[in-house]
Amino acid sequence: MASTEHALGEEHLPGCLKLSRSANWNQNEADWRLMLGFGRGWGITTADGTLAASTVALPYGAGFAWIAMVLVLPEHRRQGYASRLLRVALAAMASQLRVSLLDATPAGHDVYVQEGFRDFWGFKRFALSLSHGKFTGEGTVPLKEAHWPQIFALDADAFGGSREAVLRNLADRQPGMALVAERNGAIAGFVLAREGREALQVGPLVARDEETARRLLGAALAKARLPVYVDITDRAASLQAWALAQGFAIQRPFTRMAHGPGGYAPGDASLVFCPAGPELG
Repeated sequence: MASTEHALGEEHLPGCLKLSRSANWNQNEADWRLMLGFGRGWGITTADGTLAASTVALPYGAGFAWIAMVLVLPEHRRQGYASRLLRVALAAMASQLRVSLLDATPAGHDVYVQEGFRDFWGFKRFALSLSHGKFTGEGTVPLKEAHWPQIFALDADAFGGSREAVLRNLADRQPGMALVAERNGAIAGFVLAREGREALQVGPLVARDEETARRLLGAALAKARLPVYVDITDRAASLQAWALAQGFAIQRPFTRMAHGPGGYAPGDASLVFCPAGPELG
């Protein structure tokens, strides 16, 4: 069947949501609108008008971009669509002198290795549908407008680039779960969340130490409506163990990867306890 490669726009949202559902991914319409609003997307549509594949590149700062939503409808797989759009996105970002990064599922990892990506660090998705523990908000306060400058600075150190628009978007969507931990008048960490198609996604969670991260995660979970997803870095092994003790189950692992021999993982990973999700970094 003939197909057409094209830019993704708002008119493609129904097809984008169908792609997410077909892969059992958690993105909802607000997520797609966010990504297409500040990023650049490509799609492949077949002759009958079906959006069969997608890829999105999200520019962060001046030096790198996030590759996300590399999806193909099940009935259109093994036709090279994913690799085709991935290469288009990589070329576009390379033309802007940006390193490309992504968080790979096990199913996609080997494909990305073949395209020149290499591993940096990993995390696991934890899912909670029935809580075994009692969560509290002790030691945290609601995020206020005055907190933003310190949050942006801390997040830029952790992530390696500015994502102010993303952070504000998440805080606006779930304001009751936008929390900070303070120490001696300074921000020691923050957590945000967003509603998803399948579950509430907690993250990003950025903190200066693991105890602060645990308090923030517990405080967010105290306000959460189940089911919940939270991605926890492998470096934070004791936080992963704590999540398991609260009734979470491991859903799947992810690997953070960067493209090409000059690729690098920006930011200070020691500050990252929960990514925002593989689509946002």
